[in-house]
Amino acid sequence: SPGLSSAGAVFILLKSALGAGLLSFPWAFGRAGGAVPALLVELGSLVFLVSGLAVLGYAAALSAQPTYQGVVRAVCGAAVGKLCEVCFLLNLFMISVALLRVVGDQLEKLCDSLYPNGTLGGAPQLPPWYVDQRFTLSALCVLVIFPLSVPREIGFQKYSSILGTLAACYLTLVIILKYYLQAESLSLTEPPQPSRSSSWTSIFSVIPTICFGFQCHEACVAIYSSMRNKSFSHWVAVSVLSMLICLLIYSLTAGLYGYLTFGQAVASDVLMSYPGNDLVVIVARLLFGVSIVTIYPIVVLLGRSVVKDLWASPKRGAVAVSEAHERCSRVALTVTWMAATLGIALFVPDIGKVIELIGGISAFFIFIFPGKSRHGEGGKQGGLCSCRRRAALVAWGVLSVLGGAFVCGQSAALAVLGLLR
Repeated sequence: SPGLSSAGAVFILLKSALGAGLLSFPWAFGRAGGAVPALLVELGSLVFLVSGLAVLGYAAALSAQPTYQGVVRAVCGAAVGKLCEVCFLLNLFMISVALLRVVGDQLEKLCDSLYPNGTLGGAPQLPPWYVDQRFTLSALCVLVIFPLSVPREIGFQKYSSILGTLAACYLTLVIILKYYLQAESLSLTEPPQPSRSSSWTSIFSVIPTICFGFQCHEACVAIYSSMRNKSFSHWVAVSVLSMLICLLIYSLTAGLYGYLTFGQAVASDVLMSYPGNDLVVIVARLLFGVSIVTIYPIVVLLGRSVVKDLWASPKRGAVAVSEAHERCSRVALTVTWMAATLGIALFVPDIGKVIELIGGISAFFIFIFPGKSRHGEGGKQGGLCSCRRRAALVAWGVLSVLGGAFVCGQSAALAVLGLLR
């Protein structure tokens, strides 16, 4: 096998990171108090993002494991490996909720453009019941997403990655063009400056969105294992280039221009801030909606595999199940997964609340598990000449774990407070 090229590795890392998080970066800029503090937080986070990718590649080379969970289990032990599997499952579950929430938002705007609220004899005329978001999203899940999620193998994965990248690039261009062409017609004012007393709270509130948007660490081990050139310096270069391109797309384009267009009034899903009858934005909604409809079954497939691994691992290779039993369990898992994620997506008011939860879970994959792996690698280094390197690895690992614990706790607190308001 020739292996994966450097350009291919960069593209797949970008595809893993770019997604629904793109919709929330203008909102994150507003919460941070402006573009400058948000960019500073992102640049600071970039150090941990790149170092996490680098250490995971190094640990994958040492452990010869092809998956993120396998690397954590080999380097940190069985208990931490089991925790990693549980966090991976929770992360996939909440990503499914976020995807359905985004689809629901786009359906709501599309239905508003088809059936705008009017007046009849001075009284408001309600739209038909069948354009209600709760009905349209539920019908879409039952009629389209569920049949796509049930099969054991999903053949359209290669097309979903291309469609997702196309949707992200198109949305970025739309946000930039709308800022220059229609900023005046939107009648928006300059964003107000935050007070100094609340600046630190505002700045830290952007971290969950950063973790959600730049999250590609779960896939990096598989990408590294497939690369043709597995040298550490080469992997670091691939990681740095991928994260810099993500930073450019997220911050200097979509995040910055979306925030400058709408200011503090920007919605947690930036597409919800645009008029529902704008044809260019409607195309962006359709592209994002179709890409998410194709991505959701892939997340369900990964979730089913993790559930089966968690269920089967204590039995140490129990007897093989029949084809009929496997089909029934697959359908039951898919129905349960979809019903639970749909119920939460209909209950959560906007994607911002979901991102705060996902950001906390993502902290495990970006900060805590790589930091623990870094600590483990440092502890295994031997020889007198490696004392400084060992101390540096241990210190950086402890700093990463503490930073991840802070992000996880802060994200959970923000999510709970947001739901209680």
